[in-house]
Amino acid sequence: MAPLGRMLVRFLVVALAAFGAHAADAKMLKVGITLHPYYSFVANIVGDRAEIVPLIDADANPHGYAPQPADMIRITSMDVLVVNGIGHDAWAFEILDAAGMRDKLTLIYANDGVSLIPVAGDPSGAKVVNPHTFISTTAAIQQVYLIARRLGELDPENAKFFRDNGRRYALEIRKLRAEFDAQITGANLGKFRCATMHSGYDYILQELGLQVTAVIEPRHGVEPTARQLAETIDRIKAADVNVLFAEKYFASKLSDTIREATGVKMYSISHISSGEYTPEKFIDEMRENLATLATAINEAAKS
Repeated sequence: MAPLGRMLVRFLVVALAAFGAHAADAKMLKVGITLHPYYSFVANIVGDRAEIVPLIDADANPHGYAPQPADMIRITSMDVLVVNGIGHDAWAFEILDAAGMRDKLTLIYANDGVSLIPVAGDPSGAKVVNPHTFISTTAAIQQVYLIARRLGELDPENAKFFRDNGRRYALEIRKLRAEFDAQITGANLGKFRCATMHSGYDYILQELGLQVTAVIEPRHGVEPTARQLAETIDRIKAADVNVLFAEKYFASKLSDTIREATGVKMYSISHISSGEYTPEKFIDEMRENLATLATAINEAAKS
């Protein structure tokens, strides 16, 4: 073999060895998440190019969650943590502090850039931010884009891959809204008057141009006083409310009390906050939520 050929072969061998060493040394990003919707968002963005680490067990109830020692071990393994950051996962910051990771771990605040609304039905009149932004299609898409962009900043080699996947996933979410619109074509929205057990549904209802007449629980899991309940029942009757939304899997006995006192028809909506962490969970449960809303609207229109 000519000297030039031998030099070319030697160069290629060295280059391939260096590339292999670089690939071996490349560290797959470990992305932590606090809530089920964020697992679905991240899974559809990163594919097989990052590892997803849920901060708490899948069967844990994120409402009023008490941090566990295992959570502190998990959080130290993460490169970045996707958080709600506006009230739904306050326990994540307790875990960060307990593990000494508050200033060490990169945080992605999923709601940066989302137009926030206050919790409805708070008897104190306080303007507390509603954290249920992911029970929505518009806000969910905004969160997907933000998460994809921030992960790309942390892993530039995969930035385009994350961005492209984010766009494809956003299109899937947009299709949910199109399916919903087709289901309520011709329905008289003027006849739809709803009450909700608490303010978990405000973003999706506002997005659809629907108003909430009354909210039963002033906070999630905090039952109203007897006086507040009586006043709420009076408001429901006076406004001729015909629909009551309660949380699927965590419906309070209060919902039965309200239904019996007012005659409203009750429907259940998922908060996408329980069960196995899966890439499909958000799409599947939001499709079911929107189908439920469409049924409620269509049945109210016939009343």
